[in-house]
Amino acid sequence: MNISSTPDDVSVAPRHIRFDVTDELKTLWHGNDAFRTAFFNALSLQFPDGEQQFINAVRLYRDRIDDPKLKEEIRGFIGQEALHSREHKSYNEALKARGYEIDKLDRRFRKHMDWVGRLPPSRQLAGTCGAEHYTAVLANAILRNPQWMDGATPTMRRLWRWHAIEETEHKSVAFDVYRHCIGNERLRRLVFLFVTWNFFKYTFLNTCSLLKTDGKLWSLNTWLGGLNFLWGKPGVLRHCLPEFLAYFRKGFHPWQQDNRALLRANLRELEAAAPRP
Repeated sequence: MNISSTPDDVSVAPRHIRFDVTDELKTLWHGNDAFRTAFFNALSLQFPDGEQQFINAVRLYRDRIDDPKLKEEIRGFIGQEALHSREHKSYNEALKARGYEIDKLDRRFRKHMDWVGRLPPSRQLAGTCGAEHYTAVLANAILRNPQWMDGATPTMRRLWRWHAIEETEHKSVAFDVYRHCIGNERLRRLVFLFVTWNFFKYTFLNTCSLLKTDGKLWSLNTWLGGLNFLWGKPGVLRHCLPEFLAYFRKGFHPWQQDNRALLRANLRELEAAAPRP
């Protein structure tokens, strides 16, 4: 029985792309806007350790999967997440070189992830499904609303588009493993509440830390602009809220949001924007 729900015309395979963002991260790369730059940088700080934990959680159940299609997608998922982790490590090292207290922020988040890694395997995989839902919804929003990255430098726009594309491609892999091996809907929803708290907690704390280094933590204009960006116009989180909450629906599945046409269009644009040798 085929237990993978990833559409047949979606390939879950890593793209070996490298991004040199060192010079761009010396600036407020998102339109010279302190809050927007700090918000995306704050997300990046969670990716290396977070995505390694996603890999670890799926590996705990990989040997229980017999379906060839899902087994191949698991390999692709691990490859994609490993490359995301690599590129965001480089990204975060460039932030450190600029003078941000990255080691301190890493220690705080790594302590949390070490705790996650000691949870029972079912909780770890449920947490991965919840976190992957957040990345999938945000990825879809970024792909659907390219104007949200207006003002970003070209390499940063391409890096975030690449990441969003691959998060979309593998958005149901961990979920399919969970559904086949565990299938506890109550646990899935309950763990999502904890994931939600920690996702927003660490994004907020990291954003504040980065703004403090920039001397903008107590800038009213910076926070008003940030609140407008997230909840007003364009309202990044406001637009995503219905999709975030869809995770609580009975019978929810990530590919109920069928965004393959959007995925194909962004793949063409990613390839068109590739640097020429």
